[in-house]
Amino acid sequence: MPIDDEAGSGAAFSQSLERGLMILSSFSETRPVLGIADISRAVTLNKSTTYRYVATLARLGYLHQDPETKKYSLGPKVVDLGFAALNSLEINRVAAPCLQSLADESGYTVSMAVLDGPDVVYVERRRSGRAAGGFAISLNLHVGSRLPAYCTSMGKVLLAHLEPAVLRALLDRTDFARRGPKTLTNREQLTAALAKIRQTGVAVNDEELAAGLRSVAAPVRDRTGRVVAAINIAVHLTVWATTADTVVARLERPLRHTAAEISTRLGYR
Repeated sequence: MPIDDEAGSGAAFSQSLERGLMILSSFSETRPVLGIADISRAVTLNKSTTYRYVATLARLGYLHQDPETKKYSLGPKVVDLGFAALNSLEINRVAAPCLQSLADESGYTVSMAVLDGPDVVYVERRRSGRAAGGFAISLNLHVGSRLPAYCTSMGKVLLAHLEPAVLRALLDRTDFARRGPKTLTNREQLTAALAKIRQTGVAVNDEELAAGLRSVAAPVRDRTGRVVAAINIAVHLTVWATTADTVVARLERPLRHTAAEISTRLGYR
């Protein structure tokens, strides 16, 4: 009986689909535009094979080619899939009204993120209708944005609740580059900070990600008690010029309440 050459090691495996998905995955926030040669190197296929897959993806709307540069970027179909995936997450549907209430109550931008390897990915973001919440943070964060976990309040919350072996493996892959004036660039310092977060239940970012930016984060748990996400309130010094301790004293209580409310709605008791 003939064997399908795309079956790979399993009868339900499609090599063509794998290659197409690898091509889409070669695009990222830091590499949003790629040429055929770039994609070919990223997926380790020759240029002619790469071009066939890319042309098909472009024809179906998953890639878009710039007519002048001939380079490619992700197309509208990928955007549609991304939003469909986010909308399908139970945690987003549960958390959205709670996060909006917290943003309106505090007057500041409220976000939710999940851990993906050594990064956090923003899955929800709500702004206050009040003037303070309308401040445009220069980082230009949005749903889908990725940031290193080690220098963000939500990232530190999520790292703090990992199993020790998993945490060690992630920190081994982390480049402790200085992102802000107070970034923890020493692994031992970060490990000590994570231990404190496990004790207190909240994480503070005091200009570790960017100058002038502070935030406070708390964990969200599912029905099993596992930390599945984190939420935070972000404040910029140009809006509220005060100490980090004052920010925590003012925002910690409503933040904890919202995190607990979302966790309860997810079944945590």
